[in-house]
Parts: sequence; structure tokens; C-alpha cells
Amino acid sequence: MQVTLCVDAIEPQLTGIGRYTWEVCKRLSARSEISKLQFYGRGRLIEDPGRLFRGEPIYRGRLPRRFVRLLQSRHALRSTLVHGPNFFLPADARTGVITVHDLSVLRFPETHPPARVEQFQRLLSDSISRATHIITDTETVREEVIAEFDLLPARVSAIPLGVDPAFQPRANVALAHVLKSWALVPRRYGLCVATLEPRKKIAELVRAWRRLAGSIRSAFPLVVAGSVGWRNEELLGEIARGEDEGWLRYLGFVEEERLPHLYAGAALFIYPSIYEGFGLPPLEAMASGTPVLVSDRSCLPEVCGAASGYFDPDNGEGMTAAIGVALTDLDWQEAAKAKGLAQARKFTWNRCVDATVAVYRAAWDAR
Repeated sequence: MQVTLCVDAIEPQLTGIGRYTWEVCKRLSARSEISKLQFYGRGRLIEDPGRLFRGEPIYRGRLPRRFVRLLQSRHALRSTLVHGPNFFLPADARTGVITVHDLSVLRFPETHPPARVEQFQRLLSDSISRATHIITDTETVREEVIAEFDLLPARVSAIPLGVDPAFQPRANVALAHVLKSWALVPRRYGLCVATLEPRKKIAELVRAWRRLAGSIRSAFPLVVAGSVGWRNEELLGEIARGEDEGWLRYLGFVEEERLPHLYAGAALFIYPSIYEGFGLPPLEAMASGTPVLVSDRSCLPEVCGAASGYFDPDNGEGMTAAIGVALTDLDWQEAAKAKGLAQARKFTWNRCVDATVAVYRAAWDAR
């Protein structure tokens, strides 16, 4: 079986889809079922996708050599099984496998940049029509994709994502050095990790935190981490106001090496998103031994199960009440930690890749 994996989503500042692509990328080379593995990105074959992750130049050599690589790329896309892990198949790929993580661009177009909406309207249906098989991250999204595009259920498989072993409980002494760089104290802050975009409902979270009793808010500042994203002018204003008032910290994108410490040091992880394809951050928080409180929308109940507390993200007062209880109810916290660790153990990247390679085999045999 010969496979070409598209790796455009890999970059130094990984978001959820980039993380998924990178984890699959790292594990495919060890699979004996794959006789030839190639990586495609930025319009041609890439010898080392790790360069994308490290932010290094990926193309070298003189122009004639680059032209040869372009021809080789077109041949690879037409002769191998192509996996587009970021929604789309390249134009030169006759068929292959795609991963559709969510339908947020179609369900909530107002929360995305116009160029992204136009891209999905132009390319997603075409990629689905050419794909032998479609992968989704959850059963929730699988059912949405089947209904949206009128697909045979057998063409779509739900394959859950995984959690890296780096996300694990850590003692306070092991956290102190990293957290000190942010002036944070272990177990004395609430945390939300998300790209700053409208459907994540971070502005609503900030307003809910402001309504907490002053004693709770001062004891547990809110820490927000994640890339800047888009359509976030109102949110950035709310963040600046919270920082001025002294109970909010915005860290921006947090590096790979320090993120597990940030998760493990939190007293509570909160995720108010109204729509997700999987929701990796809550699961990473659970694996870190941190109690989790999430929105009751989309696939989050499917992924988090009974291990999380839930709230209605459109009910601001209810969100504040849920946060207040979660930060002060020690019995709930201990139960949530134990349930969260057990829930997170169900999800591994090796299982994700095992199931993905099984899809490859079926699609390769059907060519």
C-alpha cells in the first residue's frame, strides 16, 4: 500500500487539526502495511515534514530540481492513496481519503472569515465526491456529514483523536518553575485553551468570570491561552478589561514544551465552545488531572462523557454559577479528576492511527 499524506496543517503553532496531522504523520512511517509513504504540502512533495513543525525552509536545490519535484508530486497524487487530513483532497488527486473534522463553516458561517467560507463552499463538496472514504473525529460529526451530503453511512467512519502522554498529572514542585514564568500559582487559576474565534465563546466566559464573587475571582484568576484567531475585536476588548482589573491573564500561544504544565497546574479547565468536531483541549486537561467544565453542545458530551461538568453557553448567569461551584466544591473536584483520568485513557493516538490505517487498507483495496 502506497500512501501520500497531506501535511499543510503542520506548523510551529499547532492548532487542533495541525496536532492531528502531526500525530498521524509521526506514526505512519512505522506501519508495515505501508510500503511507500510520502508527504505532500505547499504544492509538492516534502522530504521532512518535521521542517514544517520546526518552522524551517522545506525546499532546497536549483529551479530545475524543483520542477522535477513538482512532476513527481503530480505522479504521487495520481498513483498513491492520498489522505487529506484537513478537509480537502489536492486537485491532482483522483481519489483518496479525507478527514472532515467539523461542519462549523457551514453551520456557523458568520463565525469564520469570508475567505474560509468561500473556500469550503468551493472545495469541500468536490473533495467529498472524489473521496473513497471520509473520516470524522466523532460520531456526532459523522451523522452530520452523512445528512449534509446525503452519503451512504458505510462511506463515513468516526475515528476519535488521542491524547499525548505528555499530558499527565504533575506535582506542584514539578510545576512551580514553569508556572513562575507566568506569575501563576499551582491549583490557583482557571484555564481555557482555545483559538480566539467567535464559536469558542471566550468573550462570554470572560463576562461570566467577571460576575463571580470577588473573593473567588481574586483567588482564582482566569488564564486564557491560544492563538489570536479571527473576528475577535470584542473579545480582545473584554480580555484587556479583565487584565486591567487584575483577574485575567492572556498568554497567547503556549509552546509545546510548557503547555502540559499549564494544564496540570490549573484548578479548573473551562471550555464554552458552542460547536466542536472533537474538543481536544478538555481531554488534554482531563489527562492532566484537572477538573473540567464544558459546554453541553455539539460533540462535547460524546467526548467528555460523565467525567465533565456541563453548562449552557448561552446562559451567562448559569455559566457563572457552574464555575463558582466547580471552583469551590472540593468533593466534586476530586471525583472529576478521577473520572477525567479514566476518560482520557480511552483515547490514544496509536488507536487513532490503527483505525486510520484500516481505512487506508479498505480504500486501497477498493481502488
